[in-house]
Amino acid sequence: MADQPAVGGYGHPNYQQQPIQGNLNPHLYGDYPHSAQTPSTEKRTDVVSVHSEAPRTELRRTLKERHVNMIGFSTVLGVGLFLSSGKAIFIAGPGLAVIAYLFMGTIMWSAMATMAEMTALYPVKGPTFEFARRFIDDSVGYASAWMLWFSYVMVAAAEIKAITEIFKFKIEPSYLGEVNYPEADVQWEFGLTTKPEVWIGIFLIVELVVNLLPVRHYGRIEYVFGCFKITLLIALIMINTILHSRGRFHKKFWTYQEPYGFSSDYFVAKAPNDSNPDGVVYTGSLGTFTALWTCMVTSFFSLMGWDVVLLTAPENKDLAKDETVKISSRKIALRVILLYALAVFTVGLNIPYTDSGLRNLTLNGITGGRTSPFVLAAIREHVPVLPHFLNGFFVFSACSTGINSLYSASRILHAIATLRDAWPDWRWVEAIRSRLEQTRLGVPMIAVFASWLVTFVSFMSSNAESHEILGRMTSIASSCTLIVYALNCYTFLLFFKELDKIACGHRDQDLDITPDMRYQWNRGNKRHYPYRSHLQWIRALYALVFCLLLLIFQGWRTVVSPFAEADFVAGYIAIPIFLFLSAAYFLKNRGLNPHRWYIRAEKLTGLEAVGPVVVVDPSERAACKHCGMRHRRGALAWPRGEGLGKQKTMAILEWVWAWLK
Repeated sequence: MADQPAVGGYGHPNYQQQPIQGNLNPHLYGDYPHSAQTPSTEKRTDVVSVHSEAPRTELRRTLKERHVNMIGFSTVLGVGLFLSSGKAIFIAGPGLAVIAYLFMGTIMWSAMATMAEMTALYPVKGPTFEFARRFIDDSVGYASAWMLWFSYVMVAAAEIKAITEIFKFKIEPSYLGEVNYPEADVQWEFGLTTKPEVWIGIFLIVELVVNLLPVRHYGRIEYVFGCFKITLLIALIMINTILHSRGRFHKKFWTYQEPYGFSSDYFVAKAPNDSNPDGVVYTGSLGTFTALWTCMVTSFFSLMGWDVVLLTAPENKDLAKDETVKISSRKIALRVILLYALAVFTVGLNIPYTDSGLRNLTLNGITGGRTSPFVLAAIREHVPVLPHFLNGFFVFSACSTGINSLYSASRILHAIATLRDAWPDWRWVEAIRSRLEQTRLGVPMIAVFASWLVTFVSFMSSNAESHEILGRMTSIASSCTLIVYALNCYTFLLFFKELDKIACGHRDQDLDITPDMRYQWNRGNKRHYPYRSHLQWIRALYALVFCLLLLIFQGWRTVVSPFAEADFVAGYIAIPIFLFLSAAYFLKNRGLNPHRWYIRAEKLTGLEAVGPVVVVDPSERAACKHCGMRHRRGALAWPRGEGLGKQKTMAILEWVWAWLK
């Protein structure tokens, strides 16, 4: 591989294909005695690490845009919405719950957009930590990589644990009598009598088998799963709308009426116990604010997984032509925010926040379908069969999200394995790293298997005494994700500043580029720049602030008397772990001599060896087979001339279909 900067970007006619992870550039770092095959014996303190280029270590670019769309949506739509939304409605009331989901959706969308723009320009492996490594510091990137890997492994285990709870499906006879349900019992007898270990073992095997398939087949399976999940979610919204229109409880669709009030009259910050029989209850404005904030924290777990779209970048088939990262990231944002808000809004019209089935005062823990507002709404409306069908759908949804979480964890671990500096300099560790880096049929099977073994912690759900342990581990996973998102928002601010310097010509000599090549890094170049959002630096700052606030105050209930030590540790232990890992990597790379601790003055990241993605100019594209116009994918082409006409009609239909499919 040549050590010269790429001439032209990915997708440009003059672009020379470079590996996704670039080698050192002599124009930046000089001639170091280091090769891809022979690790250096020297301690390098001011250069980025070299990525291995051994045979059969690369991923295959076989995923299409439709595959990535549904992988992303299917990852987010696990059991969080269906189970956690009931807790959100109970905590804050149906109206505030909708606001909380919308608010969190904007935060996630902003964070996603910052990561998506960087990934669209540089589709590197492990983008969710690679840019922090290059723009902030190697130690920060390595630490965030392990944090995100742990987060996805815990989510995969949590989805399996949730399945065991979903199978324990039984609506209490007292509740059925309370709502005058026509059937004497609603339960899954086989789920109540089967040991949890059986379900854990079955679905762990399903997760592993699907992830060992070639990624093209995996993408096709998840495309079908995603289509089924989005269809069922839309159906749930329509069903709850129809149920509400029957007017069994109240008739005004556009307003909330007691006991279906917009917000809860109080917030139970701490459940009653022996030392405090009345618990801790807030009312008034304080109760409304704390309920909204707690509802936002609760909804965050159900919104995790947006970044899987970015993790698929090294396996996207044609980034420059299909613009997969841009379209997929925007699609997942629009779909999740809109459908989640509508789902919570419509189900909130059919079940009061005072419903006894929603009552959930735990700080952590995963419940089953018996507390889902969608199931309880069907019970209250006396709809037969639907509760059983919904509970089965929850099992399917959790399994699909677990599969995708394992996929994400394996790709992150594979990306970490390509970074030799992220591992201790021990022979046996190097043997493990080299095996994790290997792929077969484009699949990092050893990385898949290693991540899968960690998900065996889900067997803790079979122990009654350890019931809340995995719930606390998901709390740790949420904190890890918030740290990674905050780092990427800050990284984008540095990235934005660096792009401006390059576009203004301040890096021509450093990057060995000519003035006519600057357009590749120019965000204002709409015809070639792969992905740009308006006022993106403001959105990055907005997401950064709220990610930090959520990280700091997400466990505030644990310090309310009486102090909950275990839940407090689960909420905040991710912060000292991240700081410890960052410090350990910093000392490993730069030694104990303070004179070597100075961070590089120049933010030269080595990404110039990768080459930016340059989108094909619309004038050079083939004419669209639908509307006959030349345009970027997802852009609305508007033929000249008056009137609607056939060509304009086809252009509109093609544009709508591109964003719906």
